[in-house]
Amino acid sequence: MTDRKKALVLINKSAGTGKAGTDTLNIATRLAEAGYEPIIYPIIPGTELTSEGIIGRYEGEISLILCSGGDGTLNHVMSCIMKMEHKPVLAYVPAGSTNDFAKGLGIPSIRARAIDLAVEGKPFAYDVGKMNDKFFNYVAAFGAFSKVSYATDQELKNVLGYAAYIISAIAELPQNIGYSSHLRIVADGIEEEGDYVFGAVSNSASVAGMPLFDDEEIKQDDGQMELILVRAPKNLAEFNAIVSSLATKTPDNPYITYRQVKKATFISENEIEWTIDGEFGGASKLTEISVINKAITIMTK
Repeated sequence: MTDRKKALVLINKSAGTGKAGTDTLNIATRLAEAGYEPIIYPIIPGTELTSEGIIGRYEGEISLILCSGGDGTLNHVMSCIMKMEHKPVLAYVPAGSTNDFAKGLGIPSIRARAIDLAVEGKPFAYDVGKMNDKFFNYVAAFGAFSKVSYATDQELKNVLGYAAYIISAIAELPQNIGYSSHLRIVADGIEEEGDYVFGAVSNSASVAGMPLFDDEEIKQDDGQMELILVRAPKNLAEFNAIVSSLATKTPDNPYITYRQVKKATFISENEIEWTIDGEFGGASKLTEISVINKAITIMTK
């Protein structure tokens, strides 16, 4: 028998809807039929069985990593790949509650079809964001509602899926309406300063299940990401204008900044908490975000 290519399979059955792990045998069978030697591990947070604890052992030995889990699981796997000298191709079988990044790449939410794509799809090189010393696939965000994705109870997400985020957002509505942070932002040489209720650098057509502006024009491999800034409203008229703009996906008003950038720096007097790919990303007074063009290769349609 000729030497087979090795595929590392990482499955986080506690992620998102809890469906990861139900088709492990199918994944192993499909990979074996495609000429891979599958090496399978469960991801168990809080133990040595994490992406960080497993992937480094196989530096230079594997040609594919298949990740089955949610957006947070994918972030950990991608971050590990970014630190490898010999980067394997990434395959993703989404099992999260919203799967924003997968949708943008055309990876289906139906697991059997996603497994087919992981084995038989085409490699696609996409852009990765870097926020200080961390990496992200599709979004780094601060401000109102940005905590909802990682603060929502996992069991609630397993039962209700995306509806769990809505319930959590409603529960935090009073404190989110009053949130604002004063920042100075320099993005590709253009500077602005003010009080902001929300901000994000995104590489996805949707965030937390909500479509963004010009979502059909967003590309994951163009070396740019979308900067979104929402200024804190000072009165009811400004609040209504912001809500209307977001609802109709028309960002052409003085309260919203929306444009493509390659690099952005956020400066504040107080530490700002960030979310990256749906998980807590740390807090800092100086945050530098840049785009690494076509940094990771993933299997897509």
